Amino acid sequence: RFDRLRYVELKHGRISQLAFLGQITTRGGTHLPGSIDYAGHSFDSYPNGLAALFGPDSVPDRGTVQIFCFIGLLELFVMKDIEGTGNEHVGDFRNGLDGGVFWGKLDEETKLKKRGIELNNGRAAMM
Repeated sequence: RFDRLRYVELKHGRISQLAFLGQITTRGGTHLPGSIDYAGHSFDSYPNGLAALFGPDSVPDRGTVQIFCFIGLLELFVMKDIEGTGNEHVGDFRNGLDGGVFWGKLDEETKLKKRGIELNNGRAAMM
């Protein structure tokens, strides 16, 4: 039961950290270049925050559906903790893809420290 709760906490923390970073990046005026659709609307033509999803100038409904479908695909097929692929701990989504390039070169003390930092940063972002 504890492993499941830790898994969910890590996953929600990672999502919250990405959401926070996206929020401060777009509020700072940085947007993706180019057009968001074939009609030529640019990424910066839409408002920041929740106003991008709700309101008169929001992203069209089909675009919002595409965003949520993409998140669902990531949830179902990419961000999975696959048993037997060399995962060292709960929430280790490398699934054998690291190959010892980064994480494998760290000593155990550094790994524990980095995992604690990630957990605390995720908790802070969820606040």
